[in-house]
Amino acid sequence: MKIVVIDYDIGNVRSILNAFEKVGVTPILSRKKEEILGADAVVLPGVGAFAHGMKNLNEYSLVEILKEYAKSNKPLLGICLGMQMLLDESEEFGITSGIGLISGKVVKLPLKDKDNEKLPHVSWNEIESKNIAWDNTILSNIDEKSDFYFVHSYVTVPSDENNILSTTLYSGSRFCSSVKRGNIYGCQFHPEKSAEDGLKILENFIKITKENRGV
Repeated sequence: MKIVVIDYDIGNVRSILNAFEKVGVTPILSRKKEEILGADAVVLPGVGAFAHGMKNLNEYSLVEILKEYAKSNKPLLGICLGMQMLLDESEEFGITSGIGLISGKVVKLPLKDKDNEKLPHVSWNEIESKNIAWDNTILSNIDEKSDFYFVHSYVTVPSDENNILSTTLYSGSRFCSSVKRGNIYGCQFHPEKSAEDGLKILENFIKITKENRGV
């Protein structure tokens, strides 16, 4: 099984590579078209500003490659900024177009308790189900109210609420913390930094990949 982690010069991906190795898979870090399109699954990581991430993806011609890969219906997982860039656009530092694999936009996380809670949102928080059953998804066998590790100031707002896999409450605002559209998944939290439940999500992603291959 070949899993490719997209290499576009943003963020430290070593923790993601290490986490996959812990669950028995050695992924390839690559930006080569033939390796990405030939992969059984692709992971789009990311930290930092949306515009910077999209600038790098475009400079390496990765946007069109990822769109072509998505047409194959093979599994794709976006993590943190990687999840946000799956959507149409972000309002961070002005409007920036995203990859557009999931309809929607990225907005600043609204705070209702500004005296006690700040941005960026850096903490462990619970995830809760929304409109999609978690069976046979990356959240299979994850208990509701499980805690995951977040580091972000912006959140996704999918146009179709049926694409919202889980939500999370922070500072009185409930936001989308994971998405699903077909075999395209995204996590606002960092599974690679979320202990055993985070590793379980990567195991579920591997299981989905094997099933997609007919293994």
